[in-house]
Amino acid sequence: MDVILVEPCFPANQREFARALHSVGARVIGIGERPKSSLDEGLRHWLTHYEQIGNVTDVGALEHAARLVMKHADVQRLEATIEAHVMAAAQVRERLGIPGTTVKTTFLCRDKPAMKEALRAAGVPCAQSIGSSDPKEIRDFAESVGFPLIVKPRDAAGASGTYRADNAGELHDALVACGVERGRSVAVEEFIEGHEAFYDTLSVDGHVVHDFVSHYYPNVLEAMRTRWISPQFVATNRIDAAPAYAEVREMGKRVIEVLGVGTSATHMEWFFGPKGLKFSEIGCRPPGVRAWDLYAAGNEMDMYREWAMTVVHGKKERTPTRRFAAGIIALRPDRDGTITHYDGVDEIHRRFGGAIIDMHLPPPGTPTQPVDAGYMANAWVRLKHPDYDTLRSMLDFVGQTLKVRAA
Repeated sequence: MDVILVEPCFPANQREFARALHSVGARVIGIGERPKSSLDEGLRHWLTHYEQIGNVTDVGALEHAARLVMKHADVQRLEATIEAHVMAAAQVRERLGIPGTTVKTTFLCRDKPAMKEALRAAGVPCAQSIGSSDPKEIRDFAESVGFPLIVKPRDAAGASGTYRADNAGELHDALVACGVERGRSVAVEEFIEGHEAFYDTLSVDGHVVHDFVSHYYPNVLEAMRTRWISPQFVATNRIDAAPAYAEVREMGKRVIEVLGVGTSATHMEWFFGPKGLKFSEIGCRPPGVRAWDLYAAGNEMDMYREWAMTVVHGKKERTPTRRFAAGIIALRPDRDGTITHYDGVDEIHRRFGGAIIDMHLPPPGTPTQPVDAGYMANAWVRLKHPDYDTLRSMLDFVGQTLKVRAA
């Protein structure tokens, strides 16, 4: 099978998708923004051909490059794994008759108000929401639903550009920040109190063949706004054993059915609290922050190869062992500036050496990144352990002990 992979070079783990497709027998054609000379040795080996274009979200440019490729290849899949790229890829698929996620499904998985409207109509519990560029309509919604509210771009990924408004003044400020006064439409949602987690799948023709659950500590919005917090997310190995996950899995399968997801990875956010289980949002692509690395470590299998098997052969290859829970803790510098040194590194190695999957400690002299830049923007440590609760305590200890000092 000939498979076009959009942007195989960046970010760094994109090369793993190329590797995996090649490993299951696909001829992999890359279309990306970087020059061919920048391809590393692995990509040169895994890619049969590479086309450079100026912008992979430019539908016309992506279509032109794909048409050039199709003169010499029998392209049966065109895959994009980055949120910003999925709509352009879907539009090119439909123009060229390539199987895969449709424009309709891609739109519903990106536009938060339309997504929730479709799911609510199908009986999936979601927060009340509205999509609007009209400040009065939004204020009327706020009066009807009450505060707090969440304001975010309609196609936001994760907590990017997201604001919590606890009163009318904060709502006004959030709408200004999101550009509503300039005519931009935003998603405004009821704030759902409760624990936040995510459900990730690989599906084939709409049927889930792999699934995983991870938990946030604390919830993302708080984690991305507070310097002293060392946020974590942890992939559980209890998904098959704990009955409480059955409701999450059923909701996820229903979301896939309603939105028309076929053969694809998905990333779904959900909350559980006083109002019960509530769906938050979905991305029709792999999760970010290299969550698949945690699933691979915890289940002793190559997640990228499993994805490639679904794309190329329409089936999974391995069954997850659920042997380990695996998690990441992000370590923020104590101030903005330049990293000077670390405290506690030797103690972490002494206590948890065998449980460390990997860690990233930028060398002294590295400029710090903002608190809201994400879980892997500065230092981080990833661990695994057979017992989920023990792993949680280990990650807590890392956060209390390993300190990033900056000046």
